[in-house]
Amino acid sequence: MRQRLSSEPDRYRGRRRVPTPPRSRYAAVVTTAFVGAGIVALGASALPDAKDVSPTVLDELKQASVTSQDVEARSENAERPSRDSRSKDSAEPEVWLLPLQGYDFNSPYGMRWGKLHTGVDLVAGEGTPYVAIHDGLVTKAGWFGGYGNAVIVQHADGSEAIYGHSSAVSVKEGQQVKAGDQLGLVGQTGHAYGTHLHLEIHVKGQPIDPVPFLQERGVDIKMQIEAFYTEEAAS
Repeated sequence: MRQRLSSEPDRYRGRRRVPTPPRSRYAAVVTTAFVGAGIVALGASALPDAKDVSPTVLDELKQASVTSQDVEARSENAERPSRDSRSKDSAEPEVWLLPLQGYDFNSPYGMRWGKLHTGVDLVAGEGTPYVAIHDGLVTKAGWFGGYGNAVIVQHADGSEAIYGHSSAVSVKEGQQVKAGDQLGLVGQTGHAYGTHLHLEIHVKGQPIDPVPFLQERGVDIKMQIEAFYTEEAAS
């Protein structure tokens, strides 16, 4: 290439040179766009909508869906009895117990000295261990006014058992206990005359007679006392 002499005028100075693409490239782009648009238009018009589907096909789809649901329902119904039986077998039976063995039934629920005695008094020797009558959560363990040292256990059904006048408590608040777990020792703390365990049952926040309440759950306080003294007499 011949070099331009500095004395020669620059014919391109001040001009902007833009390369011009070949005409064949324009032709290819325009042709491709046109053909593509035609294919899209044809494809869209060829797609069926719901109205174009044969009613017979719709009926078959609907019937297949119903049949599938029926199969699932029959399978679910077939499995449910086995699941129910397994859950029943695995569920532990509810256990209700007496808090003491070898006690005397001193003061029942009812009016006493012009006031309502809201529980039953089970007489036993000082320091005799007593246990939970049912599973539950310890909501109180310690001094509780006239009850002295007391333990309160809330059961799953919402009922509460209060064990009063203890010489000592063996559990802590927030502790989960099972029926038969030791809660404390019999004493005469608080407003108590003599050594005994005061057992009180509350339902919906109100005291009720513990004797029929426990009888409905297979525990008979009076019968246990009679059986104990019968055995003592026989021995």
